[in-house]
Amino acid sequence: MSKNKVKPLVTAVFASTLLLSGCGLFGTEEQKKVDPPKQVTVTDTNPTKETTGKSEEVEGTVKTELYLINKDGLVVPQTLTLPKTSSVAKQALEYLVANGPVTDMLPNDFRAVLPEETQVSVNIKDGVAVVDFSKEFKNYQPEDERRILEAVTWTLTQFDTVKKVKLQMNGHDLNEMPVNGTPISENLSRATGINHDTAGVTDITNTKPVTVYYIGGEEDNYYYVPVTKRVSTSEKNNVVAVVNELVKGPNVKSNLVSEFMPDVELLEAPKIDDGKVTLNFNKSIYGSFEEKIVSEHLLNALVLSLTEQKGIESVAVTVDGKAELVNDKGEKVSEPVTRPEKVNTGSF
Repeated sequence: MSKNKVKPLVTAVFASTLLLSGCGLFGTEEQKKVDPPKQVTVTDTNPTKETTGKSEEVEGTVKTELYLINKDGLVVPQTLTLPKTSSVAKQALEYLVANGPVTDMLPNDFRAVLPEETQVSVNIKDGVAVVDFSKEFKNYQPEDERRILEAVTWTLTQFDTVKKVKLQMNGHDLNEMPVNGTPISENLSRATGINHDTAGVTDITNTKPVTVYYIGGEEDNYYYVPVTKRVSTSEKNNVVAVVNELVKGPNVKSNLVSEFMPDVELLEAPKIDDGKVTLNFNKSIYGSFEEKIVSEHLLNALVLSLTEQKGIESVAVTVDGKAELVNDKGEKVSEPVTRPEKVNTGSF
């Protein structure tokens, strides 16, 4: 479809313009900040996808994002249903241990990231999670070193009480990873990035990181993959930088795809007001000019990418300045898109 290796994905159909509600788009429960619109029922042809905006968790369980490694060596969030516990952060890390409790729950082509038999403790105070690993932590393969840092950091920072992460082993602070010596920031955060892609960057000193989401997996099993790319510091507007990277698409050597056509453009500067960013695209945002369809996967990737930016909580999209969202049944939805509480729940 384009240089972005885009292929049509089987998705719910959205048309014309976009001011989306947070429920139903990602197969997840309702968002904390936005209630589902009461005047519209969003219809979905996939019966396994939650569309009511209400959590359907079984009593005694909790949905948790675990950052696992896929077959291409990328660190990817997968939302699994775990037993309820008062120590959700500790439990999440325990489910990152190879041959541990996650074993029978692993999605196809995914593996756990922490070495077998690793024991963990977590102490959270003032937004910092101090993680202490047992000596088994150092028994990992060298190529997994950066993946471990990213998986632990992003798994823990899904929780509202954790903004930064500090690592220890046997009670001693870790300033570098024990196998290959990768330096460890005193306080790791999502700003550290994930799945770094520096292809085509010749002078990293004049760049800054932005994290965008592309699509991985296969038909009937697609998922969103965060990738941190380097963009020129001359682009002062991070929202524009994110959109540009989505349009540019993933590294051609990766197995990731994007649904953004290469001629997609913003017609004016993004407008940010009280946590909501409004984007006005040209008609190339449509997957089909005849039917004026906007791909659900495209919208999901856009929302996930932009809500990684500080201060952005929801996204509104217009096409040629027109602000209406119509789904495949002609029903209008009038709420901005908010980020789902959990990503990659197993259904769209």
